Amino acid sequence: MAADTTDIDDIREQARRWLADDPDPASRAELTAVLDRLPASAAELADRFAGPLTFGTAGLRGPLRAGPNGMNLAVVTQAAAGLVGWLAAQGGTGPLVIGYDARHGSRQFAERTAQVATGAGRPALLLPRPLPTPVLAYAVRQLGAVAGVMVTASHNPPQDNGYKVYLGAELGGALGAGAQIVPPADAGIEAAIRAVGPLTQVPLGRPGEVLGDDLVASYVERATAVIAPDGPRDLSVAYTPLHGVGAAVLTAAFARAGFPVPGVVPEQAEPDPAFPTVSFPNPEEPGAVDRLIALADATGADLAIANDPDADRCAVVVREGEAGQSWRMLRGDEVGVLLADHLMRRGVTGLYATTIVSSSLLRAMCAARGLPYDETLTGFKWIVRAGGGSAPLVFGYEEALGYCVAPEHVRDKDGITAALTVAELAAGLKAQGRTVTDRLDELAAEFGVHHTDQLSVRVEDLREIADAMARIRAATPTKLLGQPVDSARDLLPEADVVILRTASARVVIRPSGTEPKLKAYLEVVEPVVDGDVPTARSRAARAVAALRGEIATALGV
Repeated sequence: MAADTTDIDDIREQARRWLADDPDPASRAELTAVLDRLPASAAELADRFAGPLTFGTAGLRGPLRAGPNGMNLAVVTQAAAGLVGWLAAQGGTGPLVIGYDARHGSRQFAERTAQVATGAGRPALLLPRPLPTPVLAYAVRQLGAVAGVMVTASHNPPQDNGYKVYLGAELGGALGAGAQIVPPADAGIEAAIRAVGPLTQVPLGRPGEVLGDDLVASYVERATAVIAPDGPRDLSVAYTPLHGVGAAVLTAAFARAGFPVPGVVPEQAEPDPAFPTVSFPNPEEPGAVDRLIALADATGADLAIANDPDADRCAVVVREGEAGQSWRMLRGDEVGVLLADHLMRRGVTGLYATTIVSSSLLRAMCAARGLPYDETLTGFKWIVRAGGGSAPLVFGYEEALGYCVAPEHVRDKDGITAALTVAELAAGLKAQGRTVTDRLDELAAEFGVHHTDQLSVRVEDLREIADAMARIRAATPTKLLGQPVDSARDLLPEADVVILRTASARVVIRPSGTEPKLKAYLEVVEPVVDGDVPTARSRAARAVAALRGEIATALGV
């Protein structure tokens, strides 16, 4: 339906006011071209002005485009001014440290944030070049910063960018020192952003201090201390940063730890904001690690590892089948329990945590081994605050390939230290003539097969997600896989999550916090009889496939 003339006039006036305040000539030209195409461009213009980007999972994320509903210099200037004003209102002292990845606009957005900070009289420290998100999270703690900003869209499409905010110990407290923001800070910052006046009146100062490589060297040194200094190191690894910023730091960490330097997929080794060899820069997406597996095959690697573009996530691909001729990417739950088991075997005591959408295997492991356990809402901002300080957190993970193996080093997910710890585990097993999949079979034999999978539906219209969530609430299944649903929990208003449980299955349904997706997390627990793990795995896989179909029908997707 064509936009009403009155609506077009109103949006045109909003756009003209925006143009008068936009500090970036390039985005002004972009928006002017859209205006010039009216009325044909009415829908596009309405979308750009549908509302401002709001603080979601630890900050802003959206498409690079002019207008309030996009990532651009005007939005970043306003966000930085609001953040800096909020920090001052809270009485926060100390510098603001700023990192950025290699996406389009990232450096410009980082430098503008520094100028806004110094213009308000607060020191700004810029990381020396495009670097992984874990380095920024580390820097917040290491430098005693009041807060940190990381300009990244992580594993989102090439046309996106984002703006993540971390707090230091002064405002974040002991559990939130160097962690992503949580309520009420996010709402407070959002309100401060909306209160920013004309951007032409936001004072801009000097560019800020560019930090030296000693900070990166410090991160690498501390990262290698995560693993034991005298363990086996004979391990051949193939690696890809997926055109992101992880390669230099990861290979430096492996070398310092005494491992052979991983072979890197040459076409994906250097940062490239276009991500030309992948349709979607997320290692979980189909085809994303094809070149990695080809390299691993060609070099005879024992293991293959991928980071996402900002290197806070870690994907692990292992050999399996007859003589290890095939490759399989481990699920995040599998890597999570492998890392937890490895740390437990090393004698690491303290709190182990994961989220409500992750496998229940970690809970079973902690119960059997007498270790404290906690379960949180999704996101590392919650994981690192697990237990409320009742016991020191020593490990946390989420099924979306995020792992925190050293919370005192980086209080967030960290794909570099996770990769090092996976390598330590795999090298130790190799020295014993065993494999990572052997260890997974041992865990299955002890605790049962915990088979997890996901139903993920990407949408163009977010109303489809709202409709599906309303549908499952209005007609909640009473049986799944022929078993009665003995627990149906709705976490509203705290979270838009529905959890269904039977005697052997669990389903967690929620909208994604970072992408236009509806997700249903599926788990079936199948006991292992007489040590026959393969048969139990087959039964569990069939059950999960059937469960996926039942949930898809219930959601109407």
